Amino acid sequence: MTENQGKTFASSPTFTRRQITNAGAALAFFGPVWAHAQSNKENGMADTILMNGRITTLNPRMPEAEAIAISDGKVLETGSNAEIMRLKGPGTEVIDLGGRRVIPGLNDSHTHLIRGGLNFNMELRWENVPSLVDALRMLKDQAARTPAPQWVRVVGGWSEFQFAERRMPTLDEINAAAPDTPVFILHLYGRALLNRAAIKVLGFDKSTPNPPGGEIRRDAQGNPTGLLIARPSALILYSTLSMGPKLPVEDQINSTRHYMREMNRLGITSVIDAGGGGQNYPDDYSVIQKLHDEDLLTVRIAYNLFAQTAGAELSDYERWVSITEPGAGSAMLRMNGGGENLTWSAADFENFLEPRPDLAPTMESELEPIVELLATNKWPFRIHATYDESIDRFLSVFERVNGRQPFETRFIIDHAETVSAKNIERIKALGGGIAIQHRMAFQGEYFVDRFGAQAAQATPPVGRMLEMGVPVGAGSDATRVSSYDPWVGLYWLTTGKTLGGTPLYGEENVLSREDALRLWTHGSAWFSGEADVKGTLAPGMYSDLAVLSADYMSVPPEEIRRINAVMTMVGGGVVHGEGAYADLAPPLPPASPDWSPVGAVPSPGERQASLGNETQFARACHDGCASACAMHGHDHGIAWNNPIPARDLKSFWGALGCSCFAV
Repeated sequence: MTENQGKTFASSPTFTRRQITNAGAALAFFGPVWAHAQSNKENGMADTILMNGRITTLNPRMPEAEAIAISDGKVLETGSNAEIMRLKGPGTEVIDLGGRRVIPGLNDSHTHLIRGGLNFNMELRWENVPSLVDALRMLKDQAARTPAPQWVRVVGGWSEFQFAERRMPTLDEINAAAPDTPVFILHLYGRALLNRAAIKVLGFDKSTPNPPGGEIRRDAQGNPTGLLIARPSALILYSTLSMGPKLPVEDQINSTRHYMREMNRLGITSVIDAGGGGQNYPDDYSVIQKLHDEDLLTVRIAYNLFAQTAGAELSDYERWVSITEPGAGSAMLRMNGGGENLTWSAADFENFLEPRPDLAPTMESELEPIVELLATNKWPFRIHATYDESIDRFLSVFERVNGRQPFETRFIIDHAETVSAKNIERIKALGGGIAIQHRMAFQGEYFVDRFGAQAAQATPPVGRMLEMGVPVGAGSDATRVSSYDPWVGLYWLTTGKTLGGTPLYGEENVLSREDALRLWTHGSAWFSGEADVKGTLAPGMYSDLAVLSADYMSVPPEEIRRINAVMTMVGGGVVHGEGAYADLAPPLPPASPDWSPVGAVPSPGERQASLGNETQFARACHDGCASACAMHGHDHGIAWNNPIPARDLKSFWGALGCSCFAV
């Protein structure tokens, strides 16, 4: 997308510049308007003015404004309505914000948009679904829509603790919902659930061996049950998922467009793509490159190159260094360096259902030449690092390389849930930054169960990071585990709670709303070397912004997760609009293929308003439960999840006629 693609003009249909250039009739039609736009630019007037809003600019010189003027894809000025309306020229479009909150466009500093876009139209999303009953009903409906040989896939973005029942689906329930269509449900980094139809299609039987680092759970007769367990490697989960059918290229293009529009719907205007297994450069970047070349990107993307083959990682980077360089591309699609996987021996799996893994003793000898190659060629790089023990070893490698070949550009530690103050200081000394994600919002309960509540109080220690002055950016690590929804991340950062409501942090690790927003905007821009052009709404910065459905700065904490954007702009052009702004957005073709969940089920961005609504069908027990409580019926969670002033839970509630704890 060019800087002004999607820009609309008063009382005129929407055309891209390419369409205008290629159509003589359109040129004739738009002649006067185009002349006005050129005149506006020459006279210092605005192309577009947004007025009558509450604009959080994150610009220290003017933190709040009523109006913003946009010219040539950048912020021209912010100020009061009266001040900004002086910049209105003959062709200026004026948009009334109606008092809504406006923020700089959100920037996910660690996600997997390029891979996720290829699959988005195939995946059923359970984000924000209030009960397991609802989730299973969605699964059943999608199974009925999905033709052979396609699968139903639920891949990331959910936790059982979000459900009213606060439990996982059983294999029996999944088989009942989808007896004939293969189903794959990924649960965090730890397990996947397959129905009998998927087991049959995959050919799993008694003789199928367990892969390294994984387990195929079996019944008493040795037959696979449908439960796959990462111990601790998620390879068994991802390799099984990769065996499913893929979309044709035409549908992958459509899918990526819908995924970007979904991000726009949530206020996202930029991402940094951290690569992924099976995402080889340049072959697997053809879809995103085609969309770029046709001016159809609605999210700015900086992408890192992820080493693909164990044992050949150095060869990958030697080849890539010879064919591309950091910054290659445009303001909409640009190469950002190496990682997040630099060498497979450095993978410390973030599976809190299993003990912390120790990295291979060969890690240092494999990582060091790769880091030296990247440092010599001035390539920024990032590395996946969950645990402080891993970070400590990585930094020792970085320090040795830096002693011979000083780092001249940034490097990134990704995740860093348990990083220590000592290692934060080492990261800062080397010129690095830390990209954090809201993985603990999904895995917090499991971390507490394994490592304890005290250990969880600084996971990651974002307050300490900011205090020590290290660059910090926020993101999601979507889509295989965490949700791509940034409002989950902003809720987690500002409340310290998981999706299930479990409080994890003390005040020292909970951020103000402005500080959290800064991490999701200007903080993230550092990680692609673009802090000088995006992340605030100061004059001269990209006019990437989101007009919100509710006032993020003042709504009650639990309502933060319900926020979405009613209008989103990238480079001054509208890329998403709803309600009063719907006519400003460029058209989007229907989701394809026609059985896609995207065309049948409201997306997370579309169902924000109903988030938190309870379902009358929710039960906190299995459907076969015969223990309806005299007080609570089958909603045993009322008893299970509320504090009770007695040590003997069963006898206390029993005295009141409640038998929930006997279930």
